[in-house]
Amino acid sequence: MSAPIPPAAPVLLCAGEALIDMVPRPTPEGQAFLPLSGGAVFNTAIAAARLGVKTRFWYGLSSDMFGQQLRAALDAAGADASLCPPIDRPSTLAFVTLVEGQARYLFLDENTAGRLLTPADLPDLPDEVGLLFFGGISLVNEPVGSAMEALAARTAGDGQGRLIMLDPNIRPGFIRDEVAYRARLFRLIALSHVVKLSDEDLFWLTGPGEIATQAERIRAMGPRLVLITLGAKGARGFAEGIDIAVPGEAVTVADTVGAGDTFNAAFLCALVERGRAAPPALADLSAEVLGEALGFAVKAAALSVTRVGANPPWRHELASMG
Repeated sequence: MSAPIPPAAPVLLCAGEALIDMVPRPTPEGQAFLPLSGGAVFNTAIAAARLGVKTRFWYGLSSDMFGQQLRAALDAAGADASLCPPIDRPSTLAFVTLVEGQARYLFLDENTAGRLLTPADLPDLPDEVGLLFFGGISLVNEPVGSAMEALAARTAGDGQGRLIMLDPNIRPGFIRDEVAYRARLFRLIALSHVVKLSDEDLFWLTGPGEIATQAERIRAMGPRLVLITLGAKGARGFAEGIDIAVPGEAVTVADTVGAGDTFNAAFLCALVERGRAAPPALADLSAEVLGEALGFAVKAAALSVTRVGANPPWRHELASMG
């Protein structure tokens, strides 16, 4: 995948959480926490912009120092945050601790700039926006979850033909009302044209089973494409009459933070490059094109896991991989 993105290509809007990961670091005085910009949808926006996709971002960005940090990171990547007016509420903080090598999170999210977004806060989308990406923990809590669902529903019904991609990026430990959350995800799946799930997310939604069978259950709800990531084993894509697998890339893993977010951005980038980033263009998507888009996404995600933290690759770095 090396075709340039056309100048008139549609703009991607990433709608969802931006937060600060407070990552533990040892100091001579004891443990300290390093504030790093993050959030699944934020990471996807950064990754897409670095890959050359015209990208805009929408969420509640605080006027505090952390909100300024998030805004600066978007700007440095080339992502447009002008739809996000500064909000006089705090940023969400996620304190990370390691328990037997596994990350555990303490979210400080009450009364934050993002958490208190409501459907009344929805932005008017510029005509140039042709793709929307939703996902992450911004779909879990209220009122922001209702705001995100309202934006997806409004987009699906506005007659503009915009493509919607969803990655729930399910975090069971963050869910307080599983019944309501599942119901929201199923409604969003029905509104989406592309749904990406990890294999763990797939089985959380559908129960255990064979991947192809369970992925087709998701596709039967409405999406034209269902993508399943398999960690180091690569990814599979499902469309009408298509079940294609792409193997993983052999790399030395530093950590997997942001790998799925990078995958999402790279897949959308591949669709944009090939003029397939619109719902009608997905109807006759060939196995060859789907396989190439998956391969590009797997390659980008593989490069991202070779470095610590959510640090998606720039386009020139992917080109150097061959």
